[in-house]
Amino acid sequence: MAAHSSAALVAAQTDEPQGIELFLPAGYDLLWSAVVLVIIAVAFYKFILPQMNKVLDERAALIEGGIEKAEAAQKAADDALAQQQQLLAEARAEAAQVREEARAEGTAIVKDLRAKASEEAERITETAHRQIEAERQSAAVSLRTEVGSLATELASKIVGESLEDSARQSRVVDRFLDELEASQAVASNKEA
Repeated sequence: MAAHSSAALVAAQTDEPQGIELFLPAGYDLLWSAVVLVIIAVAFYKFILPQMNKVLDERAALIEGGIEKAEAAQKAADDALAQQQQLLAEARAEAAQVREEARAEGTAIVKDLRAKASEEAERITETAHRQIEAERQSAAVSLRTEVGSLATELASKIVGESLEDSARQSRVVDRFLDELEASQAVASNKEA
């Protein structure tokens, strides 16, 4: 027992904690730690916390403003897109209308040019017919004159008298040519 009591005595003299006391600090350490914690908490609450709240509020306002600006920009972009699509649709409709008008105008121009060409062709044909008729008349007059002079020469040789009188000559030639035309008309009626 003496060994046991001497060990307890040595342990009491050195003041070393044992058991659960190893984990618990001394009372004065707890007191001063609590005082320092309260001072730090009061300083944090009075000085640092309001500054942090101010910074966080500014950031929240800035973020909310940014979101509102982004929503406004998105709405403006959507409105601009809708307006652009409407303008594009109007431009397409106008282009289709211009194409249709151009097509109709082209058709009208072609029709007008065809009518003018037809009129010009009719005019040229009519002019050619008149010119042919005039040339035929001229040829007929020229032929009458030549045939008349040849016929009067031949008739004067056959009859033996002079047919130099122009009135008589004209009557003989006209009667000869009328008979010649009548015989041609009869011949063409038989062929048809």
